[in-house]
Amino acid sequence: MTPQPNPEVGAAVKAADRAHVFHSWSAQELLDPLAVAGAEGSYFWDYDGRRYLDFTSGLVYTNIGYQHPKVVAAIQEQAARMTTFAPAFAVEARSEAARLIAERTPGDLDKIFFTNGGADAVEHALRMARLHTGRPKVLSAYRSYHGGTQQAVNVTGDPRRWASDSGTAGVVRFWAPFLYRSRFYAGTEEQECARALEHLETTISFEGPSTIAAIVLETVPGTAGIMPPPAGYLAGVREFCDKYGIVFVLDEVMAGFGRTGRWFAADLYDVVPDLMTFAKGVNSGYVPLGGVAISGEIADTFGKRPYPGGLTYSGHPLACAAAVATIGVMAQEGVVENAAALGASVVGPGLRELAQRHPSVGEVRGTGMFWALELVRSRETREPLVPYNAAGEANAPMAAFAAAAKEAGVWPFVNMNRTHVVPPCNASEAELEEGLAALDAALSVADRYVE
Repeated sequence: MTPQPNPEVGAAVKAADRAHVFHSWSAQELLDPLAVAGAEGSYFWDYDGRRYLDFTSGLVYTNIGYQHPKVVAAIQEQAARMTTFAPAFAVEARSEAARLIAERTPGDLDKIFFTNGGADAVEHALRMARLHTGRPKVLSAYRSYHGGTQQAVNVTGDPRRWASDSGTAGVVRFWAPFLYRSRFYAGTEEQECARALEHLETTISFEGPSTIAAIVLETVPGTAGIMPPPAGYLAGVREFCDKYGIVFVLDEVMAGFGRTGRWFAADLYDVVPDLMTFAKGVNSGYVPLGGVAISGEIADTFGKRPYPGGLTYSGHPLACAAAVATIGVMAQEGVVENAAALGASVVGPGLRELAQRHPSVGEVRGTGMFWALELVRSRETREPLVPYNAAGEANAPMAAFAAAAKEAGVWPFVNMNRTHVVPPCNASEAELEEGLAALDAALSVADRYVE
């Protein structure tokens, strides 16, 4: 689709937004949202006709891009047939979505509880774990994000938790491995893994294993920095959970459905959790949908004992029809394979080449279509380009980088001192090269702040 400029409509859309829409995570009077006129594939455009390559995939969810015709058609067909129905009934779209998801989850995660998104999936996974074990506590990692609802934000490990942290949510946090900014004074991935596991088991011991219901981890932390764990770490956590009777919860809301070049990131590490949350890429975000994949043992807990939780729109037919179509598209068009192949042959090498040319890049890390550049003032000291949780003038270097990327035609994902490279999983080689060229230009702006 060719963008058609219509600034008058754009101005009206913007005015209505500013008059009536209350935006998340924002100081409302300081917002200046872009009015979006349309989107297709890997691109979106504004009412002035300016087109952007979306290197954010929305919020890391349009894994098959915008407006895929097969998914749009499936939503239209489901709407014509049955727009909605209560969750207590067996509905074809819901049943088929659950079957297709269960076919792809690891191990015996064969029961699917549908939610409206990722945050409430985490809420219900933790409720299931506590009811299954009869224990109160949950262990979660710093440098993590699990959602904006009350329990999900309390297990989150980044500053978005601070304003809502009740201090009474039964959450204990620990340090997960991250060699570039190691909390364990490690020099190698092997040391980082061993020391992080020792730290976790010590935390379990001092908290009391019999009080801990669950350990929840993002398989590959997303918003916190796209930090693939070292080999053996998740397997070690699995062993601790088995040893102490703790439920192992993997959060795959962002990493799942092809993002890492596998259906689920757990497949990269050959580990099977007891509960796994998903959302976002399950239907490319076309209609809100999330869920919990449940092991046989935990499902059996609620075989004759009612599960005390539910949602009015659990397994909404429109959302589930979109999921069925999305999974079909991913399978038929090799989307997961595309993410793995082009991540390895184009994105990873391209980002490492940029790092060689730009002193502002401290580290490149990622896999599939899930990458991050850590931007620094000094490679020697690893001082971040902006302070932790910077805002206003303190965040000026990252704001300048983002503005330069947009000027070059790419909409970047920027968080703290990082830019994440998370294009649609079916992006073409040409689109990826276009995006890398724009990042090249934007990093020249970041380089100006290097000491």
